[in-house]
Amino acid sequence: MGKLVKPHGSDVLKPLLLTGNELEEEKKKAETLKKVPMTSRETSDLIMMGIGAFTPLEGFMGYDDWKGVCDEYKMPTYNGLFWPIPITLSATEELANSISIGEEVALFDLETQTIMGTMKVTEKYKIDKEHECKEVFRTTDPKHPGVAKVMAQGPVNLAGKVKVLSESYYPEMFKGIYQRPAEARKIFEERGWSTVAALQLRNPMHNSHAYLAWIAIEVCDGVYIHQLVGKLKEGDIPAEVRVRAVDALVNKYFRKERVVQGGYPMEMRYAGPREALLHAVFRQNYGCSHLIVGRDHAGVGNYYGPFDAQKIFDEIPKDALETKPLKLDWTFYCYECGSMASMKTCPHESTAVIDENGEYKGGARLLLSGTLLRKLMSEGKPVPKEFSKPEVIAILKEYYDSIEKKPTIELHAHATGEAAKKG
Repeated sequence: MGKLVKPHGSDVLKPLLLTGNELEEEKKKAETLKKVPMTSRETSDLIMMGIGAFTPLEGFMGYDDWKGVCDEYKMPTYNGLFWPIPITLSATEELANSISIGEEVALFDLETQTIMGTMKVTEKYKIDKEHECKEVFRTTDPKHPGVAKVMAQGPVNLAGKVKVLSESYYPEMFKGIYQRPAEARKIFEERGWSTVAALQLRNPMHNSHAYLAWIAIEVCDGVYIHQLVGKLKEGDIPAEVRVRAVDALVNKYFRKERVVQGGYPMEMRYAGPREALLHAVFRQNYGCSHLIVGRDHAGVGNYYGPFDAQKIFDEIPKDALETKPLKLDWTFYCYECGSMASMKTCPHESTAVIDENGEYKGGARLLLSGTLLRKLMSEGKPVPKEFSKPEVIAILKEYYDSIEKKPTIELHAHATGEAAKKG
């Protein structure tokens, strides 16, 4: 049997989701408690704690851990354990003032109108939101979706240990793909894997993603195609559509014994380098020895350099994480090579030219990105056959044909040739 990496900061997973009689009793008690409404991000963070994906967190962070994470990637209350992004719960001043220290509250999801958990409040504190944004997102631009979320938080944070009562709609809506860390680890162990590379996905799998996964399979026992099924920003393709598209590609173009698919409920923060570190933290809890980090990992717009998410792993202490980055260069289809290639392997530097009919008109490198794929599909333009497999394109076309108001997709430098030309 393979020996997987240990959970982060612990010898065992620490799921906070209650079961059996304990769950039923806590549900009854929760109905009598004061309700604290949660945003979709806070709810998804609570579920991640519930399933053990955020091991060893026991609840929402207090001030010392918030500041330690922002400034030094450390949580003082967990003996200085490495952590890259604050996991916090906010409230209005009026609600916070009505809650006493030591009081138990019910954590209420606004979207589903459901009590998701309970928390014993141990601390109430205010934060400098701009400071968090500068440290985590490297910007305070309100157009950044992650910044917008932080700035919209209530003025007071509540901290305390939590008990999780529900995984919301994820187990049913994403049946067969939604996975808890213990379930993924069991599959890896049954296959005898010790080295597992996680492929983070928030877009349908185009040929560059597939190429990265194939490379990972060459150097690891297997690849874990791990899809985000939590909330995305406007214009991104819904999770249920993406799951179908990935299924179609994996079922036809991968060896079944070398790939495992899974879904996780976290909401994207689009924090680029910092989020890549968080992705590595919870992939360690899922049992992955490596995280594939390619171009513009977890980025948005032009806020981060195309390989900043790779560089940040060199800036943290070597013992911060057991899960290591599998750093892969910009990949593309090269018409001169006649195959997928990368900046490290392909000598042909000209950018491929594709006309409005999707026809090749010259040049070498067809630069692929999820943003460009979404733009072509949204505008009803042909997608070059080298971009993605026909099974994937068919599913995406069906989705875009079904929506009346097509989203406007803006291309940034990382989705075009501009960043590539610089290096």
